[in-house]
Amino acid sequence: MANDEVIRVFVGADRSQMLAVPVLEHSIKRHTDARVEVIPMLDLPVPAPKDPRNSQRTGFSFSRFCIPKLAGYQGKAIYMDADMLVFRDIRELWNIPFDGAKVIIQKEVKHEDVTLNKAGAPKKRKKQCAVMLLDCGRLDWDIEHIVREMDEEKYDYEGLMYDLCILAEDEVKFGVPFEWNSLEHYDSETRLIHYTDVYTQPWTAVGNPWGDLWLDEVRLMLRTGALTWEMVRKEVDLGYFRPSLLTDLKYRQRFPSWARSWLDKRNIVKDKLSRYVPHKEVYAQKRIRQQAIKAYEAQLAAKRSNDA
Repeated sequence: MANDEVIRVFVGADRSQMLAVPVLEHSIKRHTDARVEVIPMLDLPVPAPKDPRNSQRTGFSFSRFCIPKLAGYQGKAIYMDADMLVFRDIRELWNIPFDGAKVIIQKEVKHEDVTLNKAGAPKKRKKQCAVMLLDCGRLDWDIEHIVREMDEEKYDYEGLMYDLCILAEDEVKFGVPFEWNSLEHYDSETRLIHYTDVYTQPWTAVGNPWGDLWLDEVRLMLRTGALTWEMVRKEVDLGYFRPSLLTDLKYRQRFPSWARSWLDKRNIVKDKLSRYVPHKEVYAQKRIRQQAIKAYEAQLAAKRSNDA
């Protein structure tokens, strides 16, 4: 990469994860001397599909498709989710060659058998587009056009998000190593850990096996002034972060590893007594979406019955 090149990292996030964005940014910049610009994408003006079954699963599911336009259809960009930490020089990721493709996504999912055994894990780990490289100068994506084509039933949510059906097969390269999107796994080769299981993200849940990595990053930010206690307390007061997080940040590192399970149990009680509900707004939006789908399918069934 050229010395004056800026690595642009667009981060998908909703309000509940906004403080996770500067933590991710801090971890990226701490491991590189490259020029990096981190751009959070929050509340983008994304149209809602007519069919609620095609609607966003999160508040930022479609944000990645806005990146080429946000980048002025010029240069390269990286997409990441907010619930991540980086441990190596991001130039490793940035310099992966496109080899004629327009988008580079993850090669494979490793350690599936281990990570699926943890509490809150899904039944299967799908191939991920949570870390992507985009050649913005060769992508003509426009989110309004993409949603309009879904409304015209040219493809659905699964085809868009999981198959990237808006691109030809040779326009997608499976080139991002698992180590750059390590799902709930950490070892000596991990470049990026993805806290993808919302039930166990370290800022909302107690006892994530790799939660101390995130806590250590936040403690470093607090020591250097990159983050303040007031900022963390605000997220707790708003209900986005667990109340026991403040206890963990102050005292957890002082406990020997064998005694931390006692602290975890104490923190779980503390969060329950505080009536903390993890991802309260996220699950409220999920219920709204499910109700909309139920009503929509009832309308389709009634129409089919009338047409018959």
